[in-house]
Amino acid sequence: MLKIQNTLTRKKESFKPIKKNQVGFYHCGPTVYWTQHLGNMRAMVLADLMVRVLNYLGYKVKLVRNYTDVGHLTSDEDQGEDKMAKSAKAEKMTPDQIADKYIKIFEQDISNLNILDPWQKPKATDHIKLMVKMAQTLIDRGYAYATDLAIYFDISKFKNYTELSGQDLAKNISSAGKGEVGDVGKKNSRDFAVWFFKAGAHENALQTWPMKFKGIKQSTVDGFPGWHIECSAMSQKYLGDTIDIHMGGIEHVSVHHTNEIAQSEAVTGKKFVNYWLHNEHLMVDGKKMSKSEGTAYSVADIKANGYDPLVLRYFFMQAHYRSKQNFTWEAFDASQTALNNLRGQTISLQIQRSEARQSQENISEEFKNKFISAIEDDFNLPQALAVVWEVLKSDLSDGDKYAMIMDFDQVLGLNLGQLKKVGKIPTEVNKLAKARKTARQDKNWQESDRLREEIKKLGFVVEDNEVGYKLRKIG
Repeated sequence: MLKIQNTLTRKKESFKPIKKNQVGFYHCGPTVYWTQHLGNMRAMVLADLMVRVLNYLGYKVKLVRNYTDVGHLTSDEDQGEDKMAKSAKAEKMTPDQIADKYIKIFEQDISNLNILDPWQKPKATDHIKLMVKMAQTLIDRGYAYATDLAIYFDISKFKNYTELSGQDLAKNISSAGKGEVGDVGKKNSRDFAVWFFKAGAHENALQTWPMKFKGIKQSTVDGFPGWHIECSAMSQKYLGDTIDIHMGGIEHVSVHHTNEIAQSEAVTGKKFVNYWLHNEHLMVDGKKMSKSEGTAYSVADIKANGYDPLVLRYFFMQAHYRSKQNFTWEAFDASQTALNNLRGQTISLQIQRSEARQSQENISEEFKNKFISAIEDDFNLPQALAVVWEVLKSDLSDGDKYAMIMDFDQVLGLNLGQLKKVGKIPTEVNKLAKARKTARQDKNWQESDRLREEIKKLGFVVEDNEVGYKLRKIG
């Protein structure tokens, strides 16, 4: 039975879906104001692996992954400028144009990483009326109040507000009027906005909608939704009042997801999510990813350096989703070597089974059970990957090994069934590759890098492996 570490209960629990063999899964998608970095894409790959695990175990998954294209402020709370507006001004485009641009880039990155399309991928700006309806319900039920600047959720009215985060807010809640509150009309500093008015700091907001609210003095106002209400509205529309799984980054626990729970349950009177999953951060050289330091790498950067993006997928599988992972180019090269080895052995198995004209291929129950045991233990992909290598080292027949690898690749998503032998390599490319091998043996890394770039200019990528290297034609 699948067991999941539930952030809400802090326990590993047996998974019991609301509907038999069906899973409603909501995953916090990107705020589309810039190109997503590798930390963002790690979260996407991890969610995809979970969906594939659920599919493999016989569940029908309805995955909803949203696009945030309004309302996400630079502070992740209620301070700062809307990220979409800030990016639009910087690039001299409209917010809609910014959204279209970065959604397109994100979709290409998703494709490069072989991530399955979600069942639904709603945009926040297409669901404004639902958010307004939810905000009105909060007002009607006494959970929300208005100031001159926004409609806020009153966290003092919601029991167990910190159940997910486990925080003690007694020392953090401030009375209205103090500097850290921001809006002097707020009842306390942790009350969060469900709707911003076009006023004060947001007087020049680029995306606003005229809306009517009952029960507040600003009966008709222009404004835009708060970030948290967006996910509550979209998840409710597509997955209902209570959903099986909600996933996001660990940074969302104390604010975004805590606020989602409060407003969703205040509206419906029902439990919002049964199982909360949170992935840890991706570090770079032991530090947080940073634009200013040039370490906020993207999938495009990976490709520009001559790597197959699926190496990134393999790299992400080597660490558990609840563990931090450290990206270094040395570790990434090791993942490339491992993936090349896996691909090479898979191609060899394919050829040998074909030459042997093997008529029957069997799935080993022993190895399949080991694989299932790993993925059922809170999606333990590193352990599942270890089982793959066990199979390759086993005394199973070539045909049986190949059958096992193809079966496991339903979860891994490495497209191992689509591998083909490399065609004839031009003499010049082979010469450069041999010279590069010599440079590496001499630890002349500068010359090695130069030769790799020369090979790339000729339309090939050189991939190092345990026996030396492999050449692959770009495209």
